[in-house]
Amino acid sequence: MIYEKQKIEDLYLIKPKEFKDARGSTLETYRQLEMNKFVNRKINFVQNNLAKSFGNVIRGLHYQSEKAAQGKLVQVIEGEIFDVAVDIRKNSKTFGKWVGVILNED
Repeated sequence: MIYEKQKIEDLYLIKPKEFKDARGSTLETYRQLEMNKFVNRKINFVQNNLAKSFGNVIRGLHYQSEKAAQGKLVQVIEGEIFDVAVDIRKNSKTFGKWVGVILNED
C-alpha cells in the first residue's frame, strides 16, 4: 500500500495496490502492522461499515468528542465520492485546515 500524509495532522490517503490475473483482481485494504509503523503508534481498528448512496447525496458530517473519538477508514468500491476532512480539534497544530479528495473505485 502507498501511504500519503495529508495537510491535516493524523490524516492519511492510503492507496492499495491491485493485483490482477486471469481470474480477476485482489487488493489488500488494511494491514495493521504496516499502518502502525507508518503512523508510529498502535492502531486499534474496531469497526467496519459499508454504505451505499444514490447520486448527488450528502452522507453527513461526523465528529466525535475526545472521549469517544475514533478514526475513519473510507473506501469506495463503486463510483466516486468527494470526501472532505476538517480539523476541528482546538489543540491541534492543523486546527481549521481542511482536505478534500475524490475517491473512486480505482
